[in-house]
Amino acid sequence: MFDGFKVIFVEDDPPVRLSLSQTLELAGFSVVACASAEAALPHIAPGAQIVLVTDVRLPGMDGLALMERTLGTDASIPVVLITAHGDVAMAVRAMRSGAYDFLEKPFDPDRFVDTVRRALERRLLGAAVEDLRAQLQRACGLEAALLGNSPAMQQVRRQVLNLAGTSADVMILGETGTGKELVARCLHDQSPRRDRNFVAINCGGLPEALFESELFGHEPGAFTSAAKRRIGKLEHANGGTLLLDEIETMPVALQIKLLRILQERRLERLGSNEELPINVRFIAATKADLKELSDQQKFRGDLYYRLNVATLMLPPLRERREDIPLLFEHFVAQACARYERPAPELSPQKMRELMAHDWPGNVREVRNAADRFVLSIPDGEALDPAAASLSLAQQMDLVEKTLIEQALRRCQGRVPAAMELLGTPKKTLYDKLHRHGIDLERFRSGQ
Repeated sequence: MFDGFKVIFVEDDPPVRLSLSQTLELAGFSVVACASAEAALPHIAPGAQIVLVTDVRLPGMDGLALMERTLGTDASIPVVLITAHGDVAMAVRAMRSGAYDFLEKPFDPDRFVDTVRRALERRLLGAAVEDLRAQLQRACGLEAALLGNSPAMQQVRRQVLNLAGTSADVMILGETGTGKELVARCLHDQSPRRDRNFVAINCGGLPEALFESELFGHEPGAFTSAAKRRIGKLEHANGGTLLLDEIETMPVALQIKLLRILQERRLERLGSNEELPINVRFIAATKADLKELSDQQKFRGDLYYRLNVATLMLPPLRERREDIPLLFEHFVAQACARYERPAPELSPQKMRELMAHDWPGNVREVRNAADRFVLSIPDGEALDPAAASLSLAQQMDLVEKTLIEQALRRCQGRVPAAMELLGTPKKTLYDKLHRHGIDLERFRSGQ
């Protein structure tokens, strides 16, 4: 998990330095042991994947001066101070100045290892967040609208680009919160119709009595309250795109009329005998199984088959967990701008909770969680890791896979460059590629 990350351990007492270095190495850490602060300085650089663990009392430059130099070089490098009895007040002041934690001698070796592990997790997470922010800044066009590096989202973007330039009507299937309207807008924005209207109508949000007038429009006197002509959604979308969201809730009587319009591309306003030609691309969105509803005679089968030509299936977030960090960081940035708040620090524990949660509300739920995070509103049981379906090992594997994929993407699939970026030996990296099922060709082809 910490491949490429090093612990810079500074201790002037040789037996203590040897003993604690061996303790860390037995726990799986890569350690650079230094007898003085001056010897540690060459290892400290902006972006260095390190954690500094240093005794406060040192010959020459002391631990506090070393901490100040380190944080001045890169404020995101965690610094753990080791203090003698009686220096606790000083260590607390140091923490207020940016130290990650402190240990008072004598301390339990297990506590020492745990503190270093937490510090390394923080550094690893910080590096991941920096990479995610860089990805968000580089994203443009469709990639900026439909965020995600998972194979499932790459496939969705390819399908959108494939269908956008055609006149084919499209049906979008996906659970609540997966972004069906966003995908519909992308289909419109990437199409030759982009300069005309995109009109969305929620079939489940309109009373049945108003549905027909809202969709088709009406002439004056068509019914009691019709005082003047009204242009309906269909006519307003002429030349552009009409999204029928939650189409499974459309009244059956209107399904018949919609089928006729889909076939003939002509409509009549209520109260009119004149047929108007329309050039509209229809996009239907649903979370329901329309085939099953059709078999149950709750949705017209002929309309289902008319719509079910070009289909886009949006994956639920639990099936593309590697996209969670990127989405969360994106929504945190939006929330910070909206509420004029600074971005809170994302802890390793918080990231584990995010990766473990099942996200039944999908992307919409991630956005709500990001808002609460920025506003410092507790999640309660919403992200309770004890209720999550993934073990800690599975969560850490997901984070590791995400970091490797990010490195490969930045290096266009070049393994030697990714090895250097990750600080990982060739055999170790290939073992991890095999274990996580990562296809190098996907990154070499720029997918």
